Amino acid sequence: MFDRLLRTGRHLVGDSPAPRQAQPYAGVALRPRVLMIVHNPPIESQGGRRLNQIFSWNDPERLARQYIADLADCSYGGLQYQIVETIDADWFPPKIDGFRYSPESYVNSWHARRMHEPDRIDYEAQVAAFDLIGRYERNEIDEVWFFAFPYNGDYESTMVGRGAFWCNSPPVPNTGHCNGRFVIMGFNYERGVDCMLENFGHRTESIMSHVFRNHPPAQNLWERFTRYDKIAPGQSQCGNVHFAPSSAHDYDWGNSRAVWSFCDDWYRFPDLGGQGRMVERSEWGGGDMRLHHLWWLKHLPHVAGATNGVSHNWWEYLALARDPDRPAQAASARLGRH
Repeated sequence: MFDRLLRTGRHLVGDSPAPRQAQPYAGVALRPRVLMIVHNPPIESQGGRRLNQIFSWNDPERLARQYIADLADCSYGGLQYQIVETIDADWFPPKIDGFRYSPESYVNSWHARRMHEPDRIDYEAQVAAFDLIGRYERNEIDEVWFFAFPYNGDYESTMVGRGAFWCNSPPVPNTGHCNGRFVIMGFNYERGVDCMLENFGHRTESIMSHVFRNHPPAQNLWERFTRYDKIAPGQSQCGNVHFAPSSAHDYDWGNSRAVWSFCDDWYRFPDLGGQGRMVERSEWGGGDMRLHHLWWLKHLPHVAGATNGVSHNWWEYLALARDPDRPAQAASARLGRH
């Protein structure tokens, strides 16, 4: 009761401590090897220019470099992606019903804004076409990134292999014979790095929800991490990908309200006994998507130790270096020795 009154008093008089600095990353840096596959075909009728050149969309390689740099930064050097191979897949991949765009039909459909339905890509065909399971089992790659045009039909992320689970989409079917599991990211080069970080954020939500799925409420630190003021008045923490601590609705990162939050506690994790303070939108970018997502990801625990069988380094789960089904199991060395 006294603590609650004290917080109320601080609300009124504006006594709000300064933001804390995060702790350094603990442990061996994770270095997942990425196969980057780019569907950016040249269009003969447009002088052989590629789709991103015709429509002034982004350069996939530049997007990849910024994404890698952003994730290395917000993980405090803990997650260092390495692109080990890039494939220029100069064709339009098949949809789930077998349909493929031709170069001309895609350009015409985009101009008319009449795209093929169903939109969903045939993931099983993609896995086979690029021998993704073989590459993973031969220890050549740890993850796959597809860069493609709008309405290619990719999920933002999905999971392949034995024990694959929901990763912001259903697992790729008929891949359970793979001797492990890995993530496929789907990036739309019409859009920017802000949307790529959003994809990673939803991957984070899926994996960490899976890690804590069997924990009782009092031990579910993921649920605590994602609290925001609308659902937990006066008890907000870091929110989630769509909701900052002060957001009133999805994507409301620019809400001007100041709210009481314990977000700084996560910078000194596992000590979650802080007093909280008032926070507002300028701390996470004032409504900018990329800056919010960087702020949010920087609060993820990344230190040594464990609580209730879950590592204090959540980045190991996000890279699948540590098994989300067996959270207490030691991390694999697969991603730390390249």
